[in-house]
Order: sequence, then structure tokens, then C-alpha cells
Amino acid sequence: MIAYVYPLLSIFWSMLIFAGIVLMIFLIVWCFIDNFRRHDHHGWAKLGWTLLILWIPVIGALIYIIARPAEVD
Repeated sequence: MIAYVYPLLSIFWSMLIFAGIVLMIFLIVWCFIDNFRRHDHHGWAKLGWTLLILWIPVIGALIYIIARPAEVD
């Protein structure tokens, strides 16, 4: 009976959406961790990136990944 109510493709679609949400949460958390571990920018730069990622999480995280320079040790 449950196969008629919730077919296989619906289960696949639900799993795909769930995996996408988990990946986006991981990306946003990783951006926060990377932002606060970096030594090449301080204070206002970290605050700015944090606010950008908090206000518009998906686009802010993508901008952070694209715009951040490679870390120099």
C-alpha cells in the first residue's frame, strides 16, 4: 500500500533534496570555520564575511569560496 502512496521516484527525489540540504549546511559551516581560522585578514574583514554568509547563506558562501585568496603560510 505504501508503494502506491509514496513511489520510488518520490523517495529518490526526497533523498536528493535531503543530500543537497546537508551539503549546503556543510558548505556554510566550512566557510565559517575557514573564515575564523585564517590569519591573513582580521577584525572587520572577518565580520564582513560572517555577516554576508549569515544574511545570504548560499550566495555568500559561494562568493566567499570564489573571492578568498589562497592562504600563504
